Amino acid sequence: MSESAANDVLRRWRLILGEPAAPSCGELRDQDVDMDAALEAVYGDSAGQRGGMGASSPKVNRWLGDIRKYFPRQVVQVMQQDAMERLGLQQMLLEPEFLEEVEADIHLVSTLLSLNQVIPAETRETARSVVRKLVDELLKKLEQPTRQSIQGALARHLRNPRPRLNEIDWHRTIRANLHTYLPEQEIMIPEKLIGYGRKQSSLRDVILCIDQSGSMAPSVIYSSIFGAVMASLPALSVRFVLFDTAVVDLTEDLQDPVDLLFGTQLGGGTDIHKALTYCEAHVSRPKDTVMILITDLYEGGSESGMMATAKRLQESGVTLVTLLALSNEGTPMFHQQNAARFASLGIPTFSCTPDVFPDLMAATLSKRDVTLWARSKGLTLASSHKT
Repeated sequence: MSESAANDVLRRWRLILGEPAAPSCGELRDQDVDMDAALEAVYGDSAGQRGGMGASSPKVNRWLGDIRKYFPRQVVQVMQQDAMERLGLQQMLLEPEFLEEVEADIHLVSTLLSLNQVIPAETRETARSVVRKLVDELLKKLEQPTRQSIQGALARHLRNPRPRLNEIDWHRTIRANLHTYLPEQEIMIPEKLIGYGRKQSSLRDVILCIDQSGSMAPSVIYSSIFGAVMASLPALSVRFVLFDTAVVDLTEDLQDPVDLLFGTQLGGGTDIHKALTYCEAHVSRPKDTVMILITDLYEGGSESGMMATAKRLQESGVTLVTLLALSNEGTPMFHQQNAARFASLGIPTFSCTPDVFPDLMAATLSKRDVTLWARSKGLTLASSHKT
């Protein structure tokens, strides 16, 4: 190893281990001193005493500027989250100066939404701008894949196989029948007529039924994005329902995910039975309805009622899928016995990442076997053998 490479290794270890490693790793220079100070503020011996930055907005804002300057964005988000947990900086989210400097990410917005009810009026617009920034980033990433997957899945249902004369798509009909052209007679005998898409209000009804207890915050955020995108597709009729111990229908807010998210009230108990009963009352054509229940299945209401309602929905023809989480957080905590009971009813039950969700919706809307689809994606399904 060259001397410069060896020095770089020692420098990195010094930044990782902090000031006590200085005798072994050497002193820091230039911008490394500022990087070390930013790390020390969160991970140093005195950080756990919940002092320092928490009492001073200018000091926190300067720290936020430093970490954005010296670290990549993914590291910045981790450090912000760690600072929230280790230094108790939640109260800083109620100050406009802090929100103007902070880096928007899924964890920060989750915390912000959990404080929604206590955000002062003078801070609310700044808070909305932080949420809007994250929503815009997620829409940019997820909107097009969602549209493509869903529109592709429904394309065959939009075609008119028996068009009347004024409904014939002549360009597509000619291309589809070129093999029947008779050059001698200079005529074409069409074997198949292709019409324009039928004009319908919707081909499928989609109900998103989402647990808004605190642990499900990332799932609520991602669901709002997907709900807004799907609601913009004429082929779908979308209902957006949130629940804890009460049920709130935010379907009218789907045109603006930020309004929708500020209508949430993260935290509290869970009554899945009540939520499923509410959604069941809004099913008008079961065989054309997809219901996505997003919950960790920790039921605070009636477990027997929850299972009975889920069974009725399944048997009525509703395509019911249970997502234990819709997030990038890996394997979630969930009620394994209830997950096993759902699986025993033939209800696919698994967690899902946002990048896979568009394909999930395409599979459900085209009435494919969701269990086989999930296995093909390497997703771990809840087993009906657990008791």
